[in-house]
Amino acid sequence: MTHPKLFIPGPTEVAPEVLAAQTRPMVGHRSQDFADLFYHILPRLKQVLLTNQHVYITASSGTGLQETAVRNAVRSGHKVLNMVAGAFADRWHQVSVSNGKDAVRVDIAWGQPIRPEDVDAALDAGGFDAVTIVHNETSTGVMSDIEAIARLVREKYPDVLILVDAVSSASGVPIPFDEWRLDMLLTSSQKAFALPPGLAFAAVSDRMLARAKEVPHRGWYFDLLTLEKYLAAGKTTPATPAISLLYALDVQLDRILAEGLENRWARHETCMEMTHAWARKHGFELFPAPGYESRTVTCVRNTREIDVPAMIAFARERNMVIGNGYGSLKNQTFRIAHMGELGPEDMTALFAVLDEFLL
Repeated sequence: MTHPKLFIPGPTEVAPEVLAAQTRPMVGHRSQDFADLFYHILPRLKQVLLTNQHVYITASSGTGLQETAVRNAVRSGHKVLNMVAGAFADRWHQVSVSNGKDAVRVDIAWGQPIRPEDVDAALDAGGFDAVTIVHNETSTGVMSDIEAIARLVREKYPDVLILVDAVSSASGVPIPFDEWRLDMLLTSSQKAFALPPGLAFAAVSDRMLARAKEVPHRGWYFDLLTLEKYLAAGKTTPATPAISLLYALDVQLDRILAEGLENRWARHETCMEMTHAWARKHGFELFPAPGYESRTVTCVRNTREIDVPAMIAFARERNMVIGNGYGSLKNQTFRIAHMGELGPEDMTALFAVLDEFLL
């Protein structure tokens, strides 16, 4: 019997050869074998993250890098602006507060994107070191226009660092880090990268590293300057890395680049379009504001008032797993992910099962 196929927004399906890579024998993390592996990974990770600047890998979830971002970007006496339009942006605000930062929270209705004018109105008060924005809010299926926001910030507030959570979008959609002049983009392994959970990746600008030098008490494990010091000296990482997961990452990066980034992005968009068409055919509405729908996870408004847990159970009995709404949206919405390894044939198979439940 095959395992249940995951159409949830993380963890996602992992290819057998990527899973198998984790069974390779251990090596010493200070050995040349590990250094060869690590420094072979970094340039390919830069390709996927669309940057020629700095990239870092941590043994953590993406939330760990949310902490990295605020601890390294925000100086004493300055503020961080947290734009909150969903559960994971709310978490980033909690991370900011728990790290003692002067965090200004701006709430946007769930289902709406973060718009440049929202950011402009908040930053106009002055005194900010950074703004945090979730690019692709997994809880709502909304993808904000980071390019437009970054352009606004660069033009009007050039000293404000732009910190972006792309946990559920990086590698599934193009996010040209250097072209958009972002300062930190964070993501993790278990979503569109289609890897097991446990790794987090960051692209970081020179500006961000320069700012970190002005921030005392950055911690140790998530200190960007410590990570850079070890990486630049050929010492890989400060602490013991997740070697088995890095074996998996090594294989998956080859697979991603063999498919081709543009082909990968197009596949994600095709699966999104199929999901939207299926939802509308059955009389459902999409939860996000029109034009801001995620390309990796679709949040469907339960306009037909179906029994969402029953549909989830029906699909699970047929070896397919979809997601309920997140938090306060439970049963009011349901979520279908179409990221990572999933392709049009997978979506067709899922919709046949859901059709059986609905018809």
